[in-house]
Amino acid sequence: MITAAEQQLIASSDNDIATRAVCEAVGVTQPVLYRLFGDKRGLLDALADQGLERYAALKGGQEETADPVADLRAGWDQHMEFAQQNPALYQLMFVPRPWSHSVARERVFGLLVATLVRCAAVGALTIEPAIAAQLILSANVGVNLNQIAAPALFSDPALSHRIRDAVFSHLLVAPAEPDPGPPAQAAALRLRSQLALSGTEALEPAETALLDRWLERITQAGA
Repeated sequence: MITAAEQQLIASSDNDIATRAVCEAVGVTQPVLYRLFGDKRGLLDALADQGLERYAALKGGQEETADPVADLRAGWDQHMEFAQQNPALYQLMFVPRPWSHSVARERVFGLLVATLVRCAAVGALTIEPAIAAQLILSANVGVNLNQIAAPALFSDPALSHRIRDAVFSHLLVAPAEPDPGPPAQAAALRLRSQLALSGTEALEPAETALLDRWLERITQAGA
């Protein structure tokens, strides 16, 4: 039934489906659909989630390298490729539907955050991974939806990479040189040194002292 719904969605001019036609395509009555999905909205949610599974499979096929920033750029391009190959399904996944209970958007967001955490771990990210993911996903989805809805207006073949590079230049810096020691100890050493130089107004003096002690212990662990 989900496959039949997707076929209808692809053929539709208004990104909608008819439950009666879906049921006829698979040879069941409408009560069967309602029992399985609740209503048409539930069927569309299931279709959106199936789209997520395809997207997750695409991401899973991407080889994780030692360069998380390169992986992030490749992930942007993979997102674009998925949208271009599945425009009707992509719109269902990402055009806001206030009544939707689909978890597709949240899971796509989680995949992006995971890559950004890797970028942060090597010192390449300038802000929190979740905030960076909001910026990147907003830009990526915006480009795709515009190109799907108005391909003649958004026809610049370099548009995607121009926006990608503009967003990434705001979020990323050259990663620090890899430290031969354990990553957590290297990160603790960098943070402790930075706090010693510039301090922070985010913490009370007692909290700063406690954090310094914790960072000291991490830095010296295994020494």
